[in-house]
Amino acid sequence: QVQLVESGGGLVQAGGSLRLSCAASGGIFRIATMGWYRQVPGKQRELVATIRTIGAPNYADDVKGRFTISRDNAKNTVYLQMNSLKPEDTAVYYCNVRTLGLDYWGQGTQVTVSS
Repeated sequence: QVQLVESGGGLVQAGGSLRLSCAASGGIFRIATMGWYRQVPGKQRELVATIRTIGAPNYADDVKGRFTISRDNAKNTVYLQMNSLKPEDTAVYYCNVRTLGLDYWGQGTQVTVSS
């Protein structure tokens, strides 16, 4: 059974940084696309960034240049380094793993950016 465990959310002032981590277990992840999405109340969940095993990462336009996604295949872990955070980045951030045609989601971690 695939499990995703997220960590690293919290409260930070505008301009600050946070690093999210998501450790995956129970499946085959070396061929998976891993990524981060976020959601605010009343809105749809939206893509933040994704990373495949090969090729360049993919970012939402409003996080390009501020966020960096990376993965450690030996640890089955994906990271999201978030710099220059803005109040509009406030959301619940969800880890996603897509493998063998299936999507798996973490439980979500709250990121709050104060102005």
